[in-house]
Amino acid sequence: MPDPVEIALISSAVPATLTFLYQRLERLLSPRRTEPEPDLTIPDTLVGTLELPLQPNEQRLHARHAELDLLHDFLEEYVSREPAELTPEQGLLRSMGKLRNLLEDVYGQRLTFAGEARPASGPFVDQKLTTLTGEATGMDADEITSHAQVTQQVETVDAGAKLIGMKARRIGG
Repeated sequence: MPDPVEIALISSAVPATLTFLYQRLERLLSPRRTEPEPDLTIPDTLVGTLELPLQPNEQRLHARHAELDLLHDFLEEYVSREPAELTPEQGLLRSMGKLRNLLEDVYGQRLTFAGEARPASGPFVDQKLTTLTGEATGMDADEITSHAQVTQQVETVDAGAKLIGMKARRIGG
C-alpha cells in the first residue's frame, strides 16, 4: 500500500508539489545553502503555516548532503518536464516522499500537503535523550504563529534536571 504522501500526490497537485520541494532542494545544494530563505512561493496544497524564513540546520544539512545530491540527480529529469507530462509514477512519488522527509529533518518543520492524514505544516522538535542532567528545552520562541509540535523522550532524568516542552511568548495565532 502506498504511503500517505503517495496517496495525496496522485492528483493534479504533483507539479506544484514537486516544484516546491525541488526548489528547496536546489537551495540546499547551492552556495547559499546555510542562509535563511525568506521569500518563497508556497503552493496552495500546503496545509498549515511554515515559520519563515526557512533556516536549515547546518549539522543536519551536512549529514544529509549525499542523499540530497542523489535525489537532485534523480528528480532533475522530472522537473524539466512540462506539468501535463508529469504522471504519478511510483519512483517519482517515492522520491518526493524521501525528499520531503529530508527537508523536514533539515528545516525542522513539517511539510504537509492536502489529502494527507498527518499534522499540519509548521515547526516541530523531536528530542530523544538518554540521560538528562541539566536543562533541555524543546522549543523556545518569541512568536511562532503557526502549528508547532514538540515530542520529547528521556530515559533517565537526574535529580534537579529540568525538561521543558515549550517556552513561548505566543505560539499560535
